Amino acid sequence: QEQGRLEYCCSTNEAQIVRAGDVNHDGQLDFEEFTEYLRSHEKRLKLMFRSLDRNNDGQLDVGEIQQSLHNLGVDVTLEQAAKILQSMDKDHSMTIDWFEWRDHFLFNPLHNMEEIAQYWKHSVMLDIGELLTVPDEFSEKEKQSGFVWRQLMAGAVAGSVSRTGTAPLDRLKVFLQVHGQSSDKGNVWRGLHAMVKEGGLTALWRGNGINVLKIAPETAIKFLAYEQIKCLMRGSKEAGTLKVQERFVAGSLAGATAQTVIYPMEVLKTRLTLRKTGQYSSVADCAKQILQKEGVLAFYKGYLPNMLGIVPYAGIDLAVYETLKNAWLQRHTEGSPHPGVLVLVGCGTVSSTCGQLASYPLALIRTRMQAQASVKGAPQLSMLTLFRSIVAQEGVVGLYRGIAPNFLKVIPAVSISYVVYEHMRKVLGVGT
Repeated sequence: QEQGRLEYCCSTNEAQIVRAGDVNHDGQLDFEEFTEYLRSHEKRLKLMFRSLDRNNDGQLDVGEIQQSLHNLGVDVTLEQAAKILQSMDKDHSMTIDWFEWRDHFLFNPLHNMEEIAQYWKHSVMLDIGELLTVPDEFSEKEKQSGFVWRQLMAGAVAGSVSRTGTAPLDRLKVFLQVHGQSSDKGNVWRGLHAMVKEGGLTALWRGNGINVLKIAPETAIKFLAYEQIKCLMRGSKEAGTLKVQERFVAGSLAGATAQTVIYPMEVLKTRLTLRKTGQYSSVADCAKQILQKEGVLAFYKGYLPNMLGIVPYAGIDLAVYETLKNAWLQRHTEGSPHPGVLVLVGCGTVSSTCGQLASYPLALIRTRMQAQASVKGAPQLSMLTLFRSIVAQEGVVGLYRGIAPNFLKVIPAVSISYVVYEHMRKVLGVGT
């Protein structure tokens, strides 16, 4: 039985072992290379075991498992740590000795403590049209190796393809947010048909160029701001990862910083999305017309509701993700301590959707304020006046205009985003 288990282990991980041990790069692993791989891998496992064994008793207990995951950026309860320990504990002693540790990891190069943490620490980068989620935590080693930027680039490319694929629904959402009941685009199909009738098939993608263009600077600024804020909060670059509450504060501030810098692009996106055929010849022409007719301040219309929307979005997204993560760990860690792809995608989708739902009224008011000057005869209302006006004329439902196409694009956006993201990770050499 043990031999069968070993053969199965080798067969499922043979590609990884061959890659790691193939010194002469001939695509094969001879006996000498295999022996050397086992020797060096066992040495690494011994060092890892000793570093985790804090009280030097030759055993790893639940507290040490919990602490090692905490150091890698994943906080679990003692009960959850116990379930992870049980997946390696052969003699049911509730401790792991060196031989159990070695046997578990020797032919299983993917399943080390860092990889377990990695699944939850670097969530699947899903783009459902907003980039207000709290950034991931990265170790110093990951930053120095270039892993961070490859990971972020994979997410940016996935977001670009995802947004392009769902752009028609996004444009319809903006129309409904701005025009409300007066729009002739009352339902999804009638709305899409009206847009095609007005400007041809390409009209469905108006505003998509600038929407894609802002992904890269927003992602980069948010990550850099997050790292700086994290250092200020902890007072040292080596201070480790943040707790969930600290991540929420740092993530919200980083999101606000990124949004402040790229906000003019948000205004341009709304104006280009709402434009009629021939109104603007390019992004530069749109910016020039806004500057000439309305002045510099027009590029920051709707800034306040946008900033206020970051807090409920980031907070609820993070809280729901952590709740779902802990619920999964609570129930399903007996056999394997890391989740499958569907669990990660499901957690990310539900948490992002909840965050978007909570901040939607503020997003709607922001979009209307951005569009005010482009709508003929529209008065220039403040945030509170606009809020009262919408509720008085359309009721609370008016604050959720455009939510239908917004929800309709979630599943295709997540699907496209995930497939492209995984492909880009392979292309860029980001570890699975």
